Amino acid sequence: MALMKALIINKDALIPLPIPVMFNPPEYQIQKTNQFAEIDIPGLGNSLLQFVKGGSETLTMELFFDTTDLGIDVRIFSGLVMKLMEVDSETHAPPRLMFVWSTFIFPCVLESVTQKFDYFSSIGMPLRARLNVTFKSYSEIKNLLSAIPFLSPDRTKRRVFKPGETLQRIAAQEYEDPRQWRAIAQANNIDNPLTIPPGKGLAVPSLPGGGV
Repeated sequence: MALMKALIINKDALIPLPIPVMFNPPEYQIQKTNQFAEIDIPGLGNSLLQFVKGGSETLTMELFFDTTDLGIDVRIFSGLVMKLMEVDSETHAPPRLMFVWSTFIFPCVLESVTQKFDYFSSIGMPLRARLNVTFKSYSEIKNLLSAIPFLSPDRTKRRVFKPGETLQRIAAQEYEDPRQWRAIAQANNIDNPLTIPPGKGLAVPSLPGGGV
């Protein structure tokens, strides 16, 4: 039985035809990171660590393309992957992708590609290419928020910053006191409340004495 081919699917294409890899990668690597902030307290021998956020998973691998037997330019095939780095004229961003290999499904965007040619025809046409690719996991904001309990054990509420909102307005809604906006800013490590992008997830902490 032939091995199932790994596929790269452009979710933003009008017709999302899958791009099969020419040869399945011999291995791949998945990396996940978390970001912590060091809090210095005078008199202590070490800093305290405070969790800030989780980083996106990255998927890295080498893809191999060889058209020696076909006698055609290998870039006809490797270029399909390179094209996924281009910015779409409508979304103003590279496309959202899905890397699928058997039961492994990885929603992502293509973060980087390094293309290397190491075999050529007699006229200098590339016949063999190796692509080192890095995919960054991609999740919709609604999916990220749905994975977080709406009310955590410490009574911290979660909500999404909407266009036109301010921290003062959120504080007025949540605490009935717009002057308490600094509690929200501190809980989310926000230095400038005027630069919060719409769609950002916010933690709304409880106030001493029972707010929220």
